[in-house]
Amino acid sequence: MWMVSPPVGIFQSTKKLFLSERAGQGQTLEFIRKNAANGLSVANLVAGLSSVLCSLNRQYHHSCWLLLVGFLLDLADGAVARQLDACSALGAKLDDFADFTTFGLATALLLQPQGVLDGLLAIAYVMAVFARLCFFSSAGIPFTYRGLPCPYASSLLAGTFLLTGGNVTLLRITAIVMILFMVDRGFYPHDKVLESQLWKKLVYAGGVAAVLFSPAAVASIYCLTWSMSYIIFPFAIWSCKA
Repeated sequence: MWMVSPPVGIFQSTKKLFLSERAGQGQTLEFIRKNAANGLSVANLVAGLSSVLCSLNRQYHHSCWLLLVGFLLDLADGAVARQLDACSALGAKLDDFADFTTFGLATALLLQPQGVLDGLLAIAYVMAVFARLCFFSSAGIPFTYRGLPCPYASSLLAGTFLLTGGNVTLLRITAIVMILFMVDRGFYPHDKVLESQLWKKLVYAGGVAAVLFSPAAVASIYCLTWSMSYIIFPFAIWSCKA
């Protein structure tokens, strides 16, 4: 009886194809791991640019909503980068550029500058965010910032706008106070909300639900309370040890 041996070439080709598919999947997963946080930073940047366009078209409520979305994205990108061990120089630059766009330029347009003084206030706000990002990001103390982080100032202004129906006078007063908080070099804890206690993660989840699914009044009150608690009681409530 003759024994028919299977064609070796077919098995080798199938094995190579299987291994190449697995290698391709591994490269794809590695790319996702390295760039997941960068994707969140780019999404934050897109939210900021969209907010700018909404403000230029006087759609300020949409602009505020986008700023709050950017606030949530900014809190997530660093946590994702650290959890996936994907921190990089590119990621840091993307994060700073997105922060400057969303929490600097886009937020300043909520002040609706129409004259010289209004324009100077908007420029001063943008420059305060620029200075905060360039010079005050690190206090030289672990888990500590110097100067109020600009996402919280932006969240406070956006929440104030939504809650007051766009009271420009109150917004400008709030912006002046936020400028002082950002440049006074006071100490604030690193806001590792998604890497800390369970209740802080629940606060973040509540913020996502409030911004995406709740009426504007509810979202504004929630984000105002969150931001004010960080600004007034930074270490008592939001410290990594709290």
